[in-house]
Amino acid sequence: MNPTSEIEIYPPVSTDGAALHRLVAACPPLDPNSIYCNLLQTTHFNETSICAKQQGELVGYISGYLIPDRPDTLFVWQVAVAESARGQGLAGRMLQELLIRPACWNVQALETTITDSNQASRALFRKFADSLNAPLIVSVGFDRHKHFDGAHDSEELWHIGPFTKNKREEI
Repeated sequence: MNPTSEIEIYPPVSTDGAALHRLVAACPPLDPNSIYCNLLQTTHFNETSICAKQQGELVGYISGYLIPDRPDTLFVWQVAVAESARGQGLAGRMLQELLIRPACWNVQALETTITDSNQASRALFRKFADSLNAPLIVSVGFDRHKHFDGAHDSEELWHIGPFTKNKREEI
């Protein structure tokens, strides 16, 4: 893939579901979901999720949703960037684009969970918090033994925010 070719960023549509499934499978350590789940992400959560295509190929995706009892908080479920598009700041750009979408205008904080071993996500969200000059609080999210019956690494909860509308407008 030509790294200089333009990347199109847009809200996902249902026909992105299968490509999303393949992209996540190619991005360990992300947990793969069923194609059906990916179809729901691209339809039910398309206003709070984002796709990136380069030369017609899906090279980036972020799934997210507004937390039902805290609609001012965007939960980022997964961030996937194809190997061919890494090192270009695409994940950070997609996060920025999400925050300026109408569905996220009232968002004052972002949350995600990250395993200790996922250094790429840790770096992405630390850099994102810094770019917004927003507080970053890391706490227990889901414990390996208590929540995953030992079958999955623990997930830390990363909370970024609150951030101000003015700061978000600078993105």
